[in-house]
Amino acid sequence: MVNTVKKLSPEKGNKLSIHSYEELAALHAISRILALPGELRDQLEKVLQEMSSRLGMQRGMISLLDREKKEAWLDVAHDVNIEGLDVTYKIGEGITGEVAQTGRPMAVANLGNATHFLDRTGARKHLNRSELAFLCVPIIYDEQVVGVLSADKVALEVENLDKELAMLSSVAELMAKSVHMRALEEENRRLKKIVGQNRTPSMEVIGHSKAMQEVFGLVAQVADSNTTVLITGETGTGKELIARAIHKNSPRNGGPLVQVNCAAIPDTLIESELFGHEKGAFTGALHTRRGRFEEANGGTIFLDEVGELSAAAQVKLLRVLQEKKFQPLGSSRVINVNVRIIAATNRNLEQDILADRFRADLFYRLNVFPIYLPPLRDRGSDVILLADHFVLKYSKEMSKNVKRISTAAIESFLSYKWPGNVRELENCVERAVLLTKTDTIDCVHLPPSLQIRESDFGKKERSKLSSVVEAQERALIIEALEETGGNQTKAAKMLGTTKRIIQYKISKMGINAKLFRKKK
Repeated sequence: MVNTVKKLSPEKGNKLSIHSYEELAALHAISRILALPGELRDQLEKVLQEMSSRLGMQRGMISLLDREKKEAWLDVAHDVNIEGLDVTYKIGEGITGEVAQTGRPMAVANLGNATHFLDRTGARKHLNRSELAFLCVPIIYDEQVVGVLSADKVALEVENLDKELAMLSSVAELMAKSVHMRALEEENRRLKKIVGQNRTPSMEVIGHSKAMQEVFGLVAQVADSNTTVLITGETGTGKELIARAIHKNSPRNGGPLVQVNCAAIPDTLIESELFGHEKGAFTGALHTRRGRFEEANGGTIFLDEVGELSAAAQVKLLRVLQEKKFQPLGSSRVINVNVRIIAATNRNLEQDILADRFRADLFYRLNVFPIYLPPLRDRGSDVILLADHFVLKYSKEMSKNVKRISTAAIESFLSYKWPGNVRELENCVERAVLLTKTDTIDCVHLPPSLQIRESDFGKKERSKLSSVVEAQERALIIEALEETGGNQTKAAKMLGTTKRIIQYKISKMGINAKLFRKKK
């Protein structure tokens, strides 16, 4: 062959897709590997093994494309030790970079004569390159290059470079979706790694529990970046408040925060609602209207209940997430937007993906930085803090002088499971403030579901573990009171809690705090 480098257009590759029986058997084996459940990286490694054993394509490598950084990085390899290596190719750099840039396959008949072959892994350092041919093809998904597949082959075994490229292109076509998903996974991992941990956020959310402190830490990590956030948790846990906190603590806090309730938008209006429309675009479009994405330009858009979107709406949302631009209905204008996206759902989207109710590629786009909000039943004494907060809030709104919650009512709050979470607690306290005629909320002011008392049998059957925990808790409180001379504020600070909670515990356990004052 006269030319060292052979370039093949995608159209030509399709015409040369007639394979031998051995090649068809290899493609069948590869398709079976990709159809089985498992880790994407493991599947891709097995595909490279099949290429080596069945097709004689050695040192197979898969590089993933990062469009924002305009580079491809080596992710999976066979017969090449890449552990600890960070191998990247700028777009257009070397053969891999050129294939990533052009989207066209390339072949080198004799690696010994290829001056622009980089060999950044050093895998061919001790080999005779003149005995090797090099094959490199793009991996294309949804009409976009998402990665590059390459391999060596003994030059004497190569009868026709075009035919070899056609075979490798068929393998790339089979693995395209898996590579796309793998690229999204790796993008998520990299973004999480580089997000800062430098400051404590300003929060409107109330909580001293360990679970909520972890949430606050995640908010602090992600607020400064433009990273997409997915907030998950049961209904009523306060996902909107977390979204507001992220926006408020971000550089975008001077811009708008636009909230969209995805569950409330019919499929026929989703495109108009999100992206706007021109006058006359459809029946009833009497005026030009800006979409919610355009309204959020320079700020944040909060897509609440994103798991309720229909399949058609998911496709439209995915497109704007990928391209960051859109056309309003009935318009030829292309609008570019600079918007930070926060989504929230109470659904298990991973289960919805398995049931074909939610697109996996959209999930990976949204789930770059997940934040899980724990249910109220897992937040311990936060129930008391929140209840006190709501008492103050509704006392002020109703111009009533309600100052406290009785010990019996607090006990009911702590023993209740709160299926409606913080929203249910707020409604409960609002009702109680309205009903009480004194300065105290008591059990009689609570909904019937909270007034059900534990039976005598249930009390007798209380577990030994609960008794041990209560005894240990009592000992810690007494020790703190002794050390602080009965000062409940200092004792609360020492134990990492609040004076309100310490007062409740002292009352419940029958501890006489005055005894400790005498000792000081």
